Amino acid sequence: MHPITTIHYLVLSAALLLVGTVGILTRRNIVIILMSIELILNAVNINLVAFSHTLHNINGQVFAIFVICDAVAEAAVGLGILIALFRNRETVQADEIDLLKW
Repeated sequence: MHPITTIHYLVLSAALLLVGTVGILTRRNIVIILMSIELILNAVNINLVAFSHTLHNINGQVFAIFVICDAVAEAAVGLGILIALFRNRETVQADEIDLLKW
């Protein structure tokens, strides 16, 4: 049985980053885009915790907690904006929302 090393965490993080980036670039639904942003933030958290564990330093884990708190705030504000946009435009498609156009 092989032990789980930092490389395994980095590969997992790279996969999450790739899935999140593809989700942002290819999807039109704002809910999917917000979930893709959360995937990218989780990839960052995996890197922070993996390197914190490798370097025997707690700073990365503490910073990961701050990133999680930021992600929660971003999700709350994003969903609030999304609900307001849906009430006004009755759509959640990103390319159909043109409220800021002149």
